Amino acid sequence: MQPAQPTPTATPPAHAGTSSELPISPSLIVELDDAGVEHGERIYDARVPLVCALAAAAGVAAAFVAPVLVRLIAAVTNLSFYGRLSLAPASPWQHALGVGVVAVPALGGLIVGFMARFGSEAIRGHGIPEAMEQVLTNESRIAPRLTWLKPVSAAIAIGTGGPFGAEGPIIATGGALGSLIGQRVRVTAEERKTLLAAGAAAGMTAIFGTPVSAVLLAVELLLFELRPASLVPVAIASSIAGALRYALVGGEPFFAMPAVASPHAAAIAVYAAVGAISGLAAVGVTRLVYATEDAFAKLPVHWMWWPALGGLVVGFVGWIEPRTLGVGYENISDVLSGNLLLSGVVLVCGLKFVSWTIALASGTSGGTLAPLFTVGGGLGALLGAAAAALLPQAGADPRVAALVGMAALFGGASRAFLASVVFCLETTLEPHAILPLLAGGTAAMLVAGLLAPTTIMTEKIARRGVRVPSVYVPDFLDSVLLRDGATRDVVSLRAEQTIDAARAWLRSRERGARHQGFPLLDARGALAGFVTAREVTEAPEGSAPLATLARRRVVTAFEDESLRRAADRMVDHDVGRLPVVSRGEPWRVVGIVTRSDLLAAHRRRLAARRLG
Repeated sequence: MQPAQPTPTATPPAHAGTSSELPISPSLIVELDDAGVEHGERIYDARVPLVCALAAAAGVAAAFVAPVLVRLIAAVTNLSFYGRLSLAPASPWQHALGVGVVAVPALGGLIVGFMARFGSEAIRGHGIPEAMEQVLTNESRIAPRLTWLKPVSAAIAIGTGGPFGAEGPIIATGGALGSLIGQRVRVTAEERKTLLAAGAAAGMTAIFGTPVSAVLLAVELLLFELRPASLVPVAIASSIAGALRYALVGGEPFFAMPAVASPHAAAIAVYAAVGAISGLAAVGVTRLVYATEDAFAKLPVHWMWWPALGGLVVGFVGWIEPRTLGVGYENISDVLSGNLLLSGVVLVCGLKFVSWTIALASGTSGGTLAPLFTVGGGLGALLGAAAAALLPQAGADPRVAALVGMAALFGGASRAFLASVVFCLETTLEPHAILPLLAGGTAAMLVAGLLAPTTIMTEKIARRGVRVPSVYVPDFLDSVLLRDGATRDVVSLRAEQTIDAARAWLRSRERGARHQGFPLLDARGALAGFVTAREVTEAPEGSAPLATLARRRVVTAFEDESLRRAADRMVDHDVGRLPVVSRGEPWRVVGIVTRSDLLAAHRRRLAARRLG
């Protein structure tokens, strides 16, 4: 500690503004918020129980909205393909319309196009990119009308034969419900994001009964963080939705498959290869989808008509192969069970891919998860059959390879690696698939990540100039304590020193001296205030002590706090520097942290990335 110049040791005159009467107390000098504790950070703050309660409400709402969407899809399917009013489950591929089926998806696309044009353009697409964009750019505020526009438009698109799954729309709808709750109750933007993710996870769980993968999907695609304060509410919402689904539907696996044998090392290598090829295919799928979307953009007609044009292609493909129409979950079950011959796998999955690519690019309303699982399952089954024929000694099972292909294609296309692996485990309840899925999913993630910077979820919003976080890493500033990152050589002034003396010292400094703020020390050497060079130079001339200038509240920090907390405090109080004090009485200045210190701290982070 270096005082600027020798000062008298006598007690300064006792008048208003001197250090003995400064309106400063420990509670004002160091301002700790509810998240701060003496030697670290609390994992949760006092608002987390409220957010958990709101997330639980979002989970309940999504759990009841999901079956409504499923029944609505069934109602549209029954009416469109069978001319009956019924809520009973129905598959469009059992229709008897003949060539007339071509017009049904086109009509559905026409209705969705009008809904998007005159209702909300946000219903276009599969919903997850739109939810991501609201999280990243609009403080997680989703227009309330989307809570009914999205599921109704998706039910019309899927119920008239659109080759989509219900999971994308219900994820988007659940997210809209969570966002709506967060807009009706006074919460922060971060808490609203948590509620949006909670609703989305609950919606996915209500469809598939996959609470763990739903939480992981929310983390990987919506939260962009792994923080207990946001993870716990999302897990609560997903758990509640899972419990309600279990009570309403039961606990049977969504995609039942026969029991398979535990794989050997050679088989694991085959599944890893299946995953790598699927990861390569995922990059191709993403590029083809957006190339097709670009082709639609060149059409000389308004985008409102695109879903109808895409519907014509969907209807034509459905006329050739009816099993490409609608959700097609039964196709996934047949592939995983080995009930579909290889020729059928090629025909159904290949044409499903063509139909889905054009329909999705046309901007209609529908999901991506089920179609990608269908195509990925077909690709995995073909690769597994080839491996079984060429390398029988490896013991690879085409059914397991199909499951690996499902996880690998979706994981590679979305980069939701953990969510896709756990999803396949939860929907099949097949324990012996853990290692194959992990090997294949990892290979797909590696290949896709090396070849493409964006995903099928992020490419759309990246084209609009929205930057999507690609990695979730701890805040570096949060790992550096002020005792290590603050400037230790502090230039201070005495509180009883006169303004004229301090002004003279400032003028005598070398030009360009970087210190522009100075702690004031009392006769004991303890912190008594803070002044800036500008305050001293602009003060009236006279022999008044510097303490008379220290009228502002002093904001400082303890040396065992992090640079992140110091940076937040600087932003909150609009100051460029903070005195750093030791704990205990009296508080003594042991350093000072400035904006330059915050930038300098990142040198260590950058150095860790360089080769030694």
